[in-house]
Amino acid sequence: MVISVFIVEDDKSIQMLYRKILDLVGFSVIGLANNGAEAVEMYKSMVDKPDIILMDHRMPVKNGLEATKEILKIHAVQKIIFASADKTIRDEALSIGSAGFIDKPFSFDRLIKKIKELVP
Repeated sequence: MVISVFIVEDDKSIQMLYRKILDLVGFSVIGLANNGAEAVEMYKSMVDKPDIILMDHRMPVKNGLEATKEILKIHAVQKIIFASADKTIRDEALSIGSAGFIDKPFSFDRLIKKIKELVP
C-alpha cells in the first residue's frame, strides 16, 4: 500500500521540499494547499481521503488549528500531523485531535518515522 499525503503549507519552497522527500521514500502526495481555508475546501472534494495530512500552523486566511477542527468535523478519524515552529500550540493541536506534532526544524527521518507509525 502506498501512503497518501496531503500537504498544507503556505511556504512554496517547504511544499516542494516535502514533496521531493515524500516522493523519494515512495509516498504519494495527493494534494497541496497554501492555507487552511484552501485545505478544507480541497479536502471536502477529495473522493479518496489522504492517509496523512501534514499541517502547518501559521498560514494566511485560516490557520492550522482552525483547518484541523473543520477537517475532523468532516472525517473524525483523519490523521493529521502538525509541523510547526510554534511549540505553544502543541498541546492544543493534540487536544483537538491531531495525531502528532513535530516542531520545525525537524529531520526528514523523524517525519517519515512519524508517518509510518501512524499508517502501519
